[in-house]
Amino acid sequence: MPKVPVYNQEGASVGDVSLPEAVFAVKVNPSLVHEVMVGLQANRRNAIAHTKTRGEVRGGGRKPWKQKGTGRARQGSIRSPQWIGGGIVFGPRGDRNFSVKINKKVKRQALFMALTDKVADKQLVVVDAIHAAAPKTKIMAAMLAKLPVGKTSLVVLPASRPEVVRMARNIPSVTVVTANSVGLLDVLSHRSIVFVKDAIPAFEKLTA
Repeated sequence: MPKVPVYNQEGASVGDVSLPEAVFAVKVNPSLVHEVMVGLQANRRNAIAHTKTRGEVRGGGRKPWKQKGTGRARQGSIRSPQWIGGGIVFGPRGDRNFSVKINKKVKRQALFMALTDKVADKQLVVVDAIHAAAPKTKIMAAMLAKLPVGKTSLVVLPASRPEVVRMARNIPSVTVVTANSVGLLDVLSHRSIVFVKDAIPAFEKLTA
């Protein structure tokens, strides 16, 4: 069972905490983590590119010239695909679906692997609590400056605390989430993970 030091808000070590092996000491499979990461990113993707067919382009209701007698090729609409400003035949459409199915257990296991990797890299930090007389950004910035964290930090709380969110929302490199909403992309997109000590037991329930 891995042990990590527990720090107070001033950056001083106040003891150790044992992390559950089923979450923070699993065998890491980089291919599985990558597969789940790509799947999650695909599920977030929106089809932005959208071209109009000849039926959607504005105008073109009148036949440009009569069918016979002009010597020119017959045309039915100036919004046909061969005309400039006409419809697009095989262009991208906004109804394209990029989503992929990800097995719930596989997604959860990939999250455990990412957390295990953070422990191995000593980028998982535990604090005993976060206290503040007022929700000030400088308090959060001062706390993180005293902790052994990287340039970006994910702060994990045991439950929702709006005042802590307010303390961090003006710091671009810091994200605050609750234990029951931590996802793989959250862990991978931040260099360090800062756990409030009381948030760790919530992950043990995920292994049940």
